[in-house]
Amino acid sequence: MKRRYLPSVASGELHIAFGVTEPDAGTDTTNISTHAHLEGDHYVVRGRKVWTSKALEAEKVLLLVRTTPLSECDRRTDGMTLLLANLRDPAVNIRAIPKAGRNAVASCEVSYDDLTVSAEDLVGTEGRGFYHLLDGLNPERILIAAEAIGTGRLALDRAIMYARERVVFGRPIGANQGIAFPLAEAHARLSAAEQMVAEAARRYDSGQACAEQANLGKWLAADAADLATDRAVQTLGGMGYATEYDVERYWREARIFRLAPVSQEMVMNYVSEHVLGLPRSY
Repeated sequence: MKRRYLPSVASGELHIAFGVTEPDAGTDTTNISTHAHLEGDHYVVRGRKVWTSKALEAEKVLLLVRTTPLSECDRRTDGMTLLLANLRDPAVNIRAIPKAGRNAVASCEVSYDDLTVSAEDLVGTEGRGFYHLLDGLNPERILIAAEAIGTGRLALDRAIMYARERVVFGRPIGANQGIAFPLAEAHARLSAAEQMVAEAARRYDSGQACAEQANLGKWLAADAADLATDRAVQTLGGMGYATEYDVERYWREARIFRLAPVSQEMVMNYVSEHVLGLPRSY
């Protein structure tokens, strides 16, 4: 599969989406209901996914399905399988989900109505899909954290420029501590988050354990971006709410980082249990 697919993925010829989240199984991945059963040399898939980014453009999807019912599994994390399935198929229906921001790429609801997938496109081992999936969670969180920092930095730059140029009562509004201090705090929080994200990336690249750093980096970056974009809107006042200066868009875009790919609350669950050693809370 690596020889067959990865060169065209790397060159940009082949686009692949990622199908995990379902309407009734968001963060509770083990509760997915999309299922597949083997018939001869192919799997037959039926179910529904949501928030599949780039489904309208992608040719294939890395799809998490249940091949063994949850009731028959010793552990909730067993019995799930990863398949590399075709999206350009009559058995697949794709609908873009209208959303507040992040509209450079569509997030989609995708229905699979007896889609056939070749057994050759089984990724890894049948029934071990959840464990294979874990390998991609830390780099995903590092990536999203870096996006959050970039969004926060851009909003902060726009606010600083406006604070230098906007003159009220005979002087730039940036001369007022009521404007300057909130922007300085936003810079401090972005800088601190950036250091944690860089440490997470360094550890991941060197093959070290990085789950704590990746989760904390994502939490800190999402929080810092949320603050920075809100401060940018506040600095521009009424014009911050207008589309002319773009900061209202950065403000909307930054909100998603506190929700995806994992919510701030679920990061705290991870840190409480796996870093602090406290009892599991869910």
